[in-house]
Amino acid sequence: MLLPEMLLPSLKGTIFGGGPGGAKQVHHYYKIGSTNSEAMRAAAEGAPEGSVFLAEEQLAGRGRGAHTWHSARSAGIYCSVILRPAMPPSDALIFSLAAGLAVRAAVAEIAPQLSIDLKWPNDLLLGGKKFCGILTEMNAEVTRVRHLVVGVGINVNQVKFPAELREIATSLRIETGTEWSRVELCAALLKSLDREYRGLVADAGARAGILRRFEESSSSVRGRNVTIEENGGLAGVTEGLDERGFLRVRTAEGLRTALSGTVRIA
Repeated sequence: MLLPEMLLPSLKGTIFGGGPGGAKQVHHYYKIGSTNSEAMRAAAEGAPEGSVFLAEEQLAGRGRGAHTWHSARSAGIYCSVILRPAMPPSDALIFSLAAGLAVRAAVAEIAPQLSIDLKWPNDLLLGGKKFCGILTEMNAEVTRVRHLVVGVGINVNQVKFPAELREIATSLRIETGTEWSRVELCAALLKSLDREYRGLVADAGARAGILRRFEESSSSVRGRNVTIEENGGLAGVTEGLDERGFLRVRTAEGLRTALSGTVRIA
């Protein structure tokens, strides 16, 4: 199980490792509604940056919008972290993109043979099927973020899915044929998140690097025919990300920017 005492030795020196008594910063639940909801509640009450919330099972796991996240018991990683970046709320999307890169790097450490595709803004795919979703939520004033919660759900050792997900979801175990250590992967994920986050807050040029690496790791953000279901709907050919990380789409009416939405590849 993803117990603090299993993870903390690997997290020394990261913002998730805490100081003396760092175990208080990694919270583990056998069963919870949603790690993101719990992290948002704790952040509002002053929980420190770097607090981690992990669950063996979520009863009300959430995806973007009104979507739910299927959270089989002790089969996946259901993880939310609290960040307090000194940035305006308009910069929030970059954290979702950076989290996607962090997941990709963590999985690649263990299985470099896997070809992982990033789908804007918050999904990771293997063979065209989703194995990871990211949900970033924040509490902000007009000019600054009070706190940000980045939630990561990874299908790790699932061997089957409910009927409605079988065509669109997969897991690392299904794709590799082997069982994974969730502790090893979760530790790699948190270390990778730490690297991305420290880079973002310390280096003004890190944002451009994240956008470039996301584009290089995605088959769909350039030159693909897509439809986007939100914001009244968009259809056209993708033309990369703008400087904030939003998706540009060349439509019949000209270049448009998708601020959110489900991307369907035509």
